[in-house]
Amino acid sequence: MTSLNSLAAARIAVDALIDGGVQYVVVSPGSRSAPMAYALAEAEAAGRVDLLVRIDERSAGFTALGLALSTGSPAAVLTTSGTAVGNLMPAVMEANHAAVPLVVVSADRPEELQGTGANQTTIQLDLFGEHVRFAADVPAGSNPLRAVETALAAATGAFSDLAPGPVQLNLAFRDPLVPSPGEGLPTAAGHPRFRIGTDPLTMNLPPAPASLEERRTVVLAGHDAGPVAEAFARAHGLPLLAEPSSNARFGPNAVGPYRLLLEHFGASSALPIERVVMFGRPTLSRPVAALLERADVPSALYQPVPVAWYQPGRRTELPLENLADLADFAGRGPSDWLDAWLLAGAAAQHALDGVLAAEPAASGPSVGAQVWQHARGQLVLGSSNGIRDVDLAGLPAAAPAATVYANRGLAGIDGTISTATGIAIGGRQDTTLLLGDVTFLHDAGGLLLGSGEPELGLRIVVLNDSGGAIFDLLEHGAVRESGRYTDAVERLFGTPHTVDIAALAAAYGVGHCSVSTTAGLAEALAAPLKGRSIIEVRTDRVGLRALHTRIKAAVAAAVSAVGA
Repeated sequence: MTSLNSLAAARIAVDALIDGGVQYVVVSPGSRSAPMAYALAEAEAAGRVDLLVRIDERSAGFTALGLALSTGSPAAVLTTSGTAVGNLMPAVMEANHAAVPLVVVSADRPEELQGTGANQTTIQLDLFGEHVRFAADVPAGSNPLRAVETALAAATGAFSDLAPGPVQLNLAFRDPLVPSPGEGLPTAAGHPRFRIGTDPLTMNLPPAPASLEERRTVVLAGHDAGPVAEAFARAHGLPLLAEPSSNARFGPNAVGPYRLLLEHFGASSALPIERVVMFGRPTLSRPVAALLERADVPSALYQPVPVAWYQPGRRTELPLENLADLADFAGRGPSDWLDAWLLAGAAAQHALDGVLAAEPAASGPSVGAQVWQHARGQLVLGSSNGIRDVDLAGLPAAAPAATVYANRGLAGIDGTISTATGIAIGGRQDTTLLLGDVTFLHDAGGLLLGSGEPELGLRIVVLNDSGGAIFDLLEHGAVRESGRYTDAVERLFGTPHTVDIAALAAAYGVGHCSVSTTAGLAEALAAPLKGRSIIEVRTDRVGLRALHTRIKAAVAAAVSAVGA
């Protein structure tokens, strides 16, 4: 069999990636990956693919993740050999649990250099273990076509009983790694490529038949549930409890601060919850987790296709593949069931809004409410408190105003700015990102765009309370208040800092403004978006635990007054 030189093999690989639906490749610089880089440059010059360059492989991985999320197509990330490949692990892990078609193309040294101590040489095949759907090692000189085609099939869910997800192509290259003398970039040409629509989606289902049994069922829409959850709740006359990243938090049946209402519809209440139907993956609150753990409340999960976030047999919900079976399980809501939830929800929302309005200083819940209200196009929610603040205080609208994204596969704070950048570029819409200061600082390098890289409309709202506020809302807050480990909790969980975010923004050439009130934030959010900008919301986390206590008490009083 004839051995291919490195550029010839790389060109075959690039053609196969493009033919398999890859529209974007994020490239991190390196020498061993040079054949792929040159082949990709040729394809970009011919108008066949778009390239982005990121010097940090971790940022590159999450940028590709965001591109795959917003385009609906597999996106690739190219690295050189050695530690460069390991830097992709966080993005690959997130892509695994979120079923995102991320294609890792890792360049490698040829076989004769393995085990010799050659520079930047290590064992790269299967580096990601069970976090990838498929991994292939293509020796130097071999034709990579079959490996690329199989990888793309696995990444996009073409195999039965296998959810989409990340794959690894480990391509070894032997010198020479550069084009032959006389070769050059082709004449530039433009070719239209397929792009999915990125506007928020809605759908309709026929009304539930009167023959269905009446049941006090709730529809729980977790991450990535989609508009089918809203349509199902509306068709069956059931209350809709939707997380922000479900893309179902809208419509006449949606209840805003639902997690504070679950105890009012508990087993000892006048109208206890009888059943739960679940769409997507709920990840945000303990009251919801407690509801799903109740043995006396049967639950079902709508699962028309394989999912990556749990192993079969490890959850208690009954998996159902079609809406007809789900309808039989859920039944239809009694006449007073939805009304009770909507009345309680309206009272709770009014009480919550009243507590927030009484405090002009910005807080997590007030920031979440404002960002949810103003976001258009695409909204990205960081993990930790940001997405939970929106879940608590974001008022459901009649129709969705933005497509919502969040890294909830593993809910890490890794790479959030980079993910949002990929989403903004791939979706080609103005994008708003809400995140906390610790999440922001964790990926500050994601602000770096090299000269000539694509500009984008990205508004970054940073809730800066000088540390990790989420821990104050967990058990650690009570430990702090007890006085037993106050300093340790602050240092180990609060992680206080004095970083000058304005200076950091200036260093990266990103616009910046600072606000400290809800009114100031509303004004900043209403301003036209031009390029990349940071809205820094300065607030204090010291009183956050007490604020949530006041909100919960106000909601409880309001709901009790209306009889729920």
